[in-house]
Amino acid sequence: MKFTKKPVIASHSSVWTLCPHRRNLKDDQIKAIAKNGGVIHLNFYAGFLDSTYERKAIGFLAKHKAEVDSMIAKGAQPDYAQIMMMEKHKDEVESFRPPLSLLIDHLDYIVNLVGVDYVGLGSDFDGIEAGPKELNGVQDFPLITKAMLERGYNKKDIRKILGGNFLRVFRTNQL
Repeated sequence: MKFTKKPVIASHSSVWTLCPHRRNLKDDQIKAIAKNGGVIHLNFYAGFLDSTYERKAIGFLAKHKAEVDSMIAKGAQPDYAQIMMMEKHKDEVESFRPPLSLLIDHLDYIVNLVGVDYVGLGSDFDGIEAGPKELNGVQDFPLITKAMLERGYNKKDIRKILGGNFLRVFRTNQL
């Protein structure tokens, strides 16, 4: 942050205070990005939103260790084998995915800390094994809009969060 003259994008992080994951941002980092005029795109990965998720996922994988090991022995990459196991047992995984409300809690936290101009959505659907229960793909984005409306966000602020903040930073960096 000391060296940039342009606003930055933190594309795939959530809030450390709500979920102390190494990839999440601490308050001083969130404030620095806001001061810079940048934007934080919240990641939908269950482990970035819910501090209990990774422990539950490890338990799930331990339960299915023989199946995972068999896939790896046949040449599957370990990460791929784990994701395939989660796909195979979707109902079981569904039981420990966090609710959409946790994502909105992360959003609210940033908005309350630094304002609505510095937050957006970074989903990462193509790189995560699980997100909030209600979010399975981009077709479910209207549920985020609905949740924001229920929490009192106005249409102008929702437009900023759903892409306006990103476009502002992107345009600034093109100049």
